This record gives sequence, C-alpha cells and structure tokens, in this order.
Amino acid sequence: MSEITYLDAIRLALADALAADERVFLIGEDIGRFGGPFGVTRGLWQEFGDGRVIDTPISEEGFVGAAVGAAWMGERPVVELQFADFLTCPFDIVMTLAAKTHWRSGIRLPLVLRAPFGGGVRGGPFHASCPEGWFVGTAGLKVVCPASTEDAYGLLRAAIEDDDPVLYLEHKALYRRARGEQPDRALRTPLGRARIARPGSGATVVTYGAGVGLALEAAEDLDVEILDLRTLWPLDEEAILASIARTSKVLVLQEASRSIGCAGLVLSLVAREAFEQLDAPPVLVAAPDTPVPFAPELEDAYLPSPASVRAALEELLAY
Repeated sequence: MSEITYLDAIRLALADALAADERVFLIGEDIGRFGGPFGVTRGLWQEFGDGRVIDTPISEEGFVGAAVGAAWMGERPVVELQFADFLTCPFDIVMTLAAKTHWRSGIRLPLVLRAPFGGGVRGGPFHASCPEGWFVGTAGLKVVCPASTEDAYGLLRAAIEDDDPVLYLEHKALYRRARGEQPDRALRTPLGRARIARPGSGATVVTYGAGVGLALEAAEDLDVEILDLRTLWPLDEEAILASIARTSKVLVLQEASRSIGCAGLVLSLVAREAFEQLDAPPVLVAAPDTPVPFAPELEDAYLPSPASVRAALEELLAY
C-alpha cells in the first residue's frame, strides 16, 4: 500500500464522501479553484464541480449559518474554516443553533466543521490557537481530533456520516509531517472511542492530536502507556479509567493553554473516579496562559516539547 500524508488522508476522505453520497457538499473560503489555504481540497472542485465544492465570501457567520440550514433540510455539509481561531465568528451559530437543534426539535443536524488548529507553524496569536476548550462539554456537539493518517481518514468519514454536528480539529503541524499507509476505504473510526497508541504500566499519558507523537518521542524508552483520546467530547471515560487502573499514575498533555482545553475534563474525571487508585498527584503539561507568540524562539518556549514532557514523566515515574 502507498504511503500518504495526514493532509492526503483528509482529502481522500472528503473525495470518498462526496462520491458516496450526493447530499455531501463542501463549503468555505477559497476551497474551490485555489484548493484551500493548506491545499486540502485541491482538485476536488475540478472533480465534483462548484455545486458540491462551494467557494464563499469571507463571512464565517454566513457560510456556517448556510450550512446549518442545509443540514436542517437533509443535506450533509462539510464546512472548512481557514483557521480554528475563526470559530469565534460563528460561535453563536455553532453553540446556540447547531448544538441545540436536535434537543429542541428532534431534527438531526449532520454537520461537520473542519478547523485547522495548533502551533508550530509560526502562525502567531491569530492563526495558531487551540480553541477546543470552548467546545468540549457542550451538549449536542461532538469534538474529534485525529493524531494519525488512519484516524484522519476514519474519523472524518465517521463524522460526515454522523447525524449530529461534529467539530473536526486537524493539527496544521501534522499535515505533511504525519505519514502512514493509505487507509482502507471502508474504515470508520468510531466516535467516542480512545485508542492505546502504546501500551505500558509505569504511568498513563492522556493526550490527543500532535500530543500523541510528542508523547511517543518523549517516552521512547520509558514504561509509559499513551492513550490517544481521538474524541475529545464525549470523552471515552472507560478507557481513561481503565488505563489509570493499570498504571496508577497519570500525566495529561495538551497544547492548549493550561486553564482551558480538554485537560480539565480529564483531570476532573480522575479526581472523581480514580483518586484512590493514584500513587502520585496527576501532572498537567500544557502551554502557559498567554496567546501563541509569533517570534519563533518564543513559540518554541511556549509549546510543550519532548524535553518538557520527558522531564515531567521522569519526575512522575520517580514519585
């Protein structure tokens, strides 16, 4: 099987979904002839036409709102936001309308919001944030984040076929860095299910997205189990608790600022359900509570690194 990138896997999932179901269409800024700001949709406009791959003006409120209306009428839109930072623009539409429609009316709302997020690409404070903390915990909304090419394909196909609104977060730094075999086209990664990226018994690292590769690098020769959440909301609580039961120690790793993000949900679960199983206090490795710096040296200091994760793990294992 040929090797593909994380970006290629997302494009392949979009192409296969468009071919499989005429209700699926793509909508967003510059996703047609231009192929999107990162080239994810390159070639899809030529293959499927401007009725299925729709370019829009710079108006996130407008095209996200249009997608919600289309989903209400039975279509299956996939929205591309150029950067996840811009989720603040249609925030009310996503949180008040999309997430609550089924609860209010019983109508299914099959909507996917693709949002490139994360640092490491010198995007600065307006193009590199990790805004998942605004959305996890919201009833009616699902939040997923693939760490591998396999899950980039499988999670997106599953999200498009799901009847609820799904926020699909794709880490920009993984687009061309993460590589793997071309996935089975029948693959659907189940929403709400974590995976063990690497088994171990000394401690558990709970992470997602680019954090998985970071944890694997930092813990290369350590006896550590690495749990890839894949779905940030709803959390796979059973998998988290089962891993901690095996290791009795836990480190939560996220790129988002330490006071927001998914880590708070994980740590509150640990405090409620696994406190008596712990042999050491839980550890959090995350970015500080500042915007993402633009200067390369500052961004490198801001982001969790193999060295910072390694140091935290060694201290936890020695406790």
